[in-house]
Amino acid sequence: MAQLNIPNDYPVDLSPPDISAYENGNTGVPYIWTFDSGVAGPNVMISAVVHGNEPCGAIALDWLFQNDVRPVMGRLTLAFMNVAAYQAFDPADPNATRWMEEDFNRVWSRDVLEGDRDSIELRRAREVRPVLDDVDLMLDLHTMQHLAPPLMMSGRHAKGKDLAGKVGVPERVVGDAGHAAGRRMRDYGGFDEPSSPKAALLIECGQHWEASSGVLAKQSTARFLEALGTVDNGFSDEFGAPSAPQDFFTVREAVTITQETFAFTEAFTGGEVIAKAGTLIGLDGEIEVRTPLDDMMLVMPSKRLWKGQTAVRLAQRDT
Repeated sequence: MAQLNIPNDYPVDLSPPDISAYENGNTGVPYIWTFDSGVAGPNVMISAVVHGNEPCGAIALDWLFQNDVRPVMGRLTLAFMNVAAYQAFDPADPNATRWMEEDFNRVWSRDVLEGDRDSIELRRAREVRPVLDDVDLMLDLHTMQHLAPPLMMSGRHAKGKDLAGKVGVPERVVGDAGHAAGRRMRDYGGFDEPSSPKAALLIECGQHWEASSGVLAKQSTARFLEALGTVDNGFSDEFGAPSAPQDFFTVREAVTITQETFAFTEAFTGGEVIAKAGTLIGLDGEIEVRTPLDDMMLVMPSKRLWKGQTAVRLAQRDT
């Protein structure tokens, strides 16, 4: 297992559920289940534990299983993704198992999936790929390194923001193109094609081990399924209505680290809005990183400040 060696600044307030009961699946792929209503409609997927140290998705899927949730229209697919990393999770070293050998959420381009590289994550991605090819609409459940406002990452096309608006949570929706280090699962295939009816959302439910992230994972899942007609109206009522209208943003720049060292000028955690264009926010080696426009929101500043990785994304509120 690749050790990330990132210190943890936050308490682990979530208990990852035991998912071993779901191992057999019913799709021919371990830990992936599909339920068919027998009524015409889309195949809707809820995806969990793409990163092994983000238990909120497992909490949401376990909740669906425990409540015997079945679709009233179309199909419902429930998928635990990077199971090896999830099962290796240790609350005493909670940052160590984001992945086993490489980031499962950076391998979703055709050249990587069909290339010669090998890793635990790539083997699993190739195993689940046929299931994903059959999915029409997906919600991928994630959390963040820092304590910051939750975000819905909607991709770079209008259809993603339209779908996010139907879900209604969380308050902030960010359109973006992903990372230079590799393609995310939410950008795989038709999800990232503007002419395709397929669409996907990636929600960042809060800090990795914050208790509220498990609640938001269940709420967003319930509202996603209800918005698509996969479950009956009222399914999400136990979580209440959204607490505030949504704000929509678009990433204008993704800062990819090009040098051997990178440092932020302040201890940014995400969600900060930098008022003035040209404000210094970091140093990529000796290269100054400044905000390109006024009123730029910092999206998920990273602790993984390594060459080739995304240090932060800079987003502007839609007008």
